[in-house]
Amino acid sequence: MHQEILFAITTFMGFFAIMNPIANTPVFVGLTGNMSQSDRKMTAFRAVLIAFVIIALFSFMGNIIFKLFGITLYAFKLAGGVLLFFVGFDLLQGKQSQVHHPVSEDDTSTKKNAGDIAVSPLALPILAGPGTISTAMNFVGPSNDLIHIITIVLSFAALCLITYLMFVSGNWIVKKLGANLIKVITRIMGLILTVMASQMLIEGIKGAFGLS
Repeated sequence: MHQEILFAITTFMGFFAIMNPIANTPVFVGLTGNMSQSDRKMTAFRAVLIAFVIIALFSFMGNIIFKLFGITLYAFKLAGGVLLFFVGFDLLQGKQSQVHHPVSEDDTSTKKNAGDIAVSPLALPILAGPGTISTAMNFVGPSNDLIHIITIVLSFAALCLITYLMFVSGNWIVKKLGANLIKVITRIMGLILTVMASQMLIEGIKGAFGLS
Protein backbone atom coordinates (compact mmCIF):
# COMPACT_ATOMS: atom_id res chain seq x y z
CA MET A 1 0.00 0.00 0.00
CA HIS A 2 2.85 2.36 0.87
CA GLN A 3 4.48 1.79 -2.54
CA GLU A 4 1.21 2.53 -4.37
CA ILE A 5 0.77 5.82 -2.50
CA LEU A 6 4.39 6.78 -3.16
CA PHE A 7 3.98 5.92 -6.86
CA ALA A 8 0.80 8.01 -7.08
CA ILE A 9 2.54 11.01 -5.49
CA THR A 10 5.59 10.59 -7.77
CA THR A 11 3.37 10.34 -10.84
CA PHE A 12 1.35 13.41 -9.87
CA MET A 13 4.47 15.49 -9.23
CA GLY A 14 6.00 14.37 -12.52
CA PHE A 15 2.89 15.41 -14.43
CA PHE A 16 2.68 18.65 -12.44
CA ALA A 17 6.25 19.57 -13.36
CA ILE A 18 5.83 18.91 -17.06
CA MET A 19 2.33 20.42 -17.41
CA ASN A 20 3.04 23.29 -14.99
CA PRO A 21 -0.48 24.75 -14.59
CA ILE A 22 0.84 27.71 -12.58
CA ALA A 23 3.01 28.96 -15.42
CA ASN A 24 0.37 28.09 -18.04
CA THR A 25 -2.40 30.04 -16.30
CA PRO A 26 -1.12 33.41 -17.62
CA VAL A 27 -0.97 31.83 -21.10
CA PHE A 28 -4.62 30.81 -20.77
CA VAL A 29 -5.59 34.28 -19.55
CA GLY A 30 -3.82 35.85 -22.53
CA LEU A 31 -5.44 33.52 -25.08
CA THR A 32 -8.95 33.99 -23.67
CA GLY A 33 -8.72 37.67 -22.77
CA ASN A 34 -11.62 38.70 -25.03
CA MET A 35 -13.96 35.91 -23.93
CA SER A 36 -16.83 36.07 -21.46
CA GLN A 37 -16.48 34.18 -18.18
CA SER A 38 -18.83 31.41 -19.38
CA ASP A 39 -16.83 30.99 -22.60
CA ARG A 40 -13.59 30.87 -20.58
CA LYS A 41 -15.00 28.10 -18.41
CA MET A 42 -16.10 26.11 -21.45
CA THR A 43 -12.73 26.59 -23.14
CA ALA A 44 -10.86 25.51 -20.00
CA PHE A 45 -13.11 22.45 -19.60
CA ARG A 46 -12.67 21.37 -23.20
CA ALA A 47 -8.89 21.85 -23.03
CA VAL A 48 -8.36 19.73 -19.92
CA LEU A 49 -10.85 17.09 -21.12
CA ILE A 50 -9.05 16.68 -24.44
CA ALA A 51 -5.68 16.57 -22.65
CA PHE A 52 -7.01 13.90 -20.26
CA VAL A 53 -8.35 11.74 -23.10
CA ILE A 54 -5.02 11.92 -24.94
CA ILE A 55 -2.94 10.92 -21.90
CA ALA A 56 -5.42 8.21 -20.86
CA LEU A 57 -5.26 6.66 -24.34
CA PHE A 58 -1.46 6.65 -24.34
CA SER A 59 -1.42 5.23 -20.80
CA PHE A 60 -3.73 2.32 -21.59
CA MET A 61 -2.27 1.66 -25.05
CA GLY A 62 1.39 2.28 -24.20
CA ASN A 63 2.39 -1.39 -24.39
CA ILE A 64 0.52 -1.89 -27.65
CA ILE A 65 2.38 1.08 -29.13
CA PHE A 66 5.69 -0.35 -27.87
CA LYS A 67 5.00 -3.72 -29.53
CA LEU A 68 3.53 -2.24 -32.71
CA PHE A 69 6.59 -0.12 -33.45
CA GLY A 70 9.16 -2.45 -31.89
CA ILE A 71 10.11 0.14 -29.26
CA THR A 72 11.92 -0.92 -26.11
CA LEU A 73 11.37 0.78 -22.78
CA TYR A 74 15.03 1.75 -22.63
CA ALA A 75 14.89 3.47 -26.04
CA PHE A 76 11.81 5.39 -24.93
CA LYS A 77 13.52 6.41 -21.69
CA LEU A 78 16.48 7.76 -23.69
CA ALA A 79 14.28 9.69 -26.16
CA GLY A 80 11.94 10.90 -23.45
CA GLY A 81 14.87 11.92 -21.25
CA VAL A 82 16.39 14.04 -24.01
CA LEU A 83 13.01 15.66 -24.74
CA LEU A 84 12.28 16.43 -21.08
CA PHE A 85 15.79 17.78 -20.58
CA PHE A 86 15.34 20.41 -23.28
CA VAL A 87 11.90 21.39 -21.96
CA GLY A 88 13.28 21.67 -18.42
CA PHE A 89 16.37 23.56 -19.59
CA ASP A 90 14.21 26.15 -21.34
CA LEU A 91 12.10 26.58 -18.20
CA LEU A 92 15.22 26.99 -16.06
CA GLN A 93 16.21 29.90 -18.28
CA GLY A 94 12.75 31.43 -17.98
CA LYS A 95 11.84 30.59 -21.57
CA GLN A 96 8.66 29.02 -22.93
CA SER A 97 9.69 25.73 -24.49
CA GLN A 98 8.56 25.49 -28.13
CA VAL A 99 7.78 21.82 -27.46
CA HIS A 100 4.85 22.90 -25.28
CA HIS A 101 4.04 26.39 -26.56
CA PRO A 102 3.11 27.50 -30.07
CA VAL A 103 5.32 29.76 -32.10
CA SER A 104 4.01 33.25 -32.81
CA GLU A 105 2.42 32.28 -36.12
CA ASP A 106 0.38 29.51 -34.46
CA ASP A 107 -0.58 31.82 -31.60
CA THR A 108 -1.88 34.46 -34.02
CA SER A 109 -3.83 31.85 -35.90
CA THR A 110 -5.53 30.52 -32.80
CA LYS A 111 -6.57 34.01 -31.71
CA LYS A 112 -8.37 34.38 -35.04
CA ASN A 113 -10.15 31.07 -34.40
CA ALA A 114 -11.21 31.35 -30.77
CA GLY A 115 -13.38 28.24 -31.01
CA ASP A 116 -10.30 26.10 -31.64
CA ILE A 117 -8.18 27.48 -28.78
CA ALA A 118 -9.22 24.63 -26.48
CA VAL A 119 -7.81 22.10 -28.94
CA SER A 120 -4.75 24.03 -30.08
CA PRO A 121 -2.68 25.40 -28.52
CA LEU A 122 -4.18 24.65 -25.07
CA ALA A 123 -4.78 20.87 -25.18
CA LEU A 124 -2.07 20.37 -27.79
CA PRO A 125 0.74 21.13 -27.28
CA ILE A 126 0.56 23.11 -24.01
CA LEU A 127 -1.19 20.57 -21.73
CA ALA A 128 -0.75 17.22 -23.47
CA GLY A 129 2.36 17.87 -25.53
CA PRO A 130 5.14 15.41 -26.39
CA GLY A 131 6.76 15.89 -22.98
CA THR A 132 3.55 14.98 -21.12
CA ILE A 133 2.98 11.95 -23.37
CA SER A 134 6.59 10.83 -22.86
CA THR A 135 6.17 11.18 -19.09
CA ALA A 136 2.98 9.11 -19.11
CA MET A 137 4.45 6.31 -21.19
CA ASN A 138 7.62 6.30 -19.11
CA PHE A 139 5.53 5.81 -15.95
CA VAL A 140 3.56 3.01 -17.64
CA GLY A 141 6.69 1.24 -18.89
CA PRO A 142 6.23 -2.44 -19.81
CA SER A 143 3.69 -3.02 -17.02
CA ASN A 144 0.35 -4.66 -17.75
CA ASP A 145 -0.86 -4.06 -14.19
CA LEU A 146 -4.27 -2.42 -14.52
CA ILE A 147 -4.08 -0.90 -11.04
CA HIS A 148 -0.71 0.64 -11.96
CA ILE A 149 -2.16 2.23 -15.11
CA ILE A 150 -5.34 3.42 -13.37
CA THR A 151 -3.17 5.13 -10.74
CA ILE A 152 -1.36 7.02 -13.51
CA VAL A 153 -4.63 8.07 -15.16
CA LEU A 154 -6.20 9.14 -11.86
CA SER A 155 -3.09 11.17 -10.98
CA PHE A 156 -3.37 12.99 -14.29
CA ALA A 157 -7.13 13.44 -13.78
CA ALA A 158 -6.45 15.13 -10.43
CA LEU A 159 -3.98 17.46 -12.14
CA CYS A 160 -6.51 18.22 -14.88
CA LEU A 161 -9.04 19.23 -12.22
CA ILE A 162 -6.49 21.51 -10.55
CA THR A 163 -5.56 22.98 -13.94
CA TYR A 164 -9.22 23.70 -14.74
CA LEU A 165 -9.75 25.46 -11.41
CA MET A 166 -6.61 27.52 -11.92
CA PHE A 167 -7.60 28.46 -15.47
CA VAL A 168 -11.08 29.67 -14.51
CA SER A 169 -9.53 31.65 -11.65
CA GLY A 170 -6.73 32.85 -13.89
CA ASN A 171 -7.12 36.61 -13.48
CA TRP A 172 -7.18 36.35 -9.69
CA ILE A 173 -4.17 33.98 -9.58
CA VAL A 174 -2.04 36.13 -11.88
CA LYS A 175 -2.87 39.21 -9.82
CA LYS A 176 -2.12 37.55 -6.47
CA LEU A 177 1.06 35.67 -7.43
CA GLY A 178 2.59 38.34 -9.62
CA ALA A 179 4.92 37.88 -12.55
CA ASN A 180 8.07 37.42 -10.44
CA LEU A 181 6.71 34.55 -8.34
CA ILE A 182 5.37 32.81 -11.43
CA LYS A 183 8.86 33.02 -12.94
CA VAL A 184 10.39 31.51 -9.78
CA ILE A 185 7.89 28.62 -9.81
CA THR A 186 8.57 28.05 -13.50
CA ARG A 187 12.31 27.74 -12.85
CA ILE A 188 11.69 25.30 -9.99
CA MET A 189 9.55 23.17 -12.33
CA GLY A 190 12.38 23.36 -14.86
CA LEU A 191 14.86 22.05 -12.29
CA ILE A 192 12.55 19.16 -11.39
CA LEU A 193 12.16 18.28 -15.07
CA THR A 194 15.91 18.28 -15.75
CA VAL A 195 16.47 15.98 -12.77
CA MET A 196 13.70 13.65 -14.01
CA ALA A 197 15.23 13.71 -17.48
CA SER A 198 18.67 12.85 -16.10
CA GLN A 199 17.21 9.89 -14.19
CA MET A 200 15.42 8.66 -17.32
CA LEU A 201 18.65 8.91 -19.31
CA ILE A 202 20.62 7.04 -16.64
CA GLU A 203 18.05 4.23 -16.53
CA GLY A 204 17.89 4.08 -20.34
CA ILE A 205 21.67 3.85 -20.73
CA LYS A 206 22.01 1.25 -17.97
CA GLY A 207 19.24 -0.88 -19.49
CA ALA A 208 20.39 -0.54 -23.10
CA PHE A 209 23.98 -1.53 -22.32
CA GLY A 210 23.20 -4.03 -19.56
CA LEU A 211 25.01 -2.03 -16.88
CA SER A 212 24.32 -2.79 -13.25
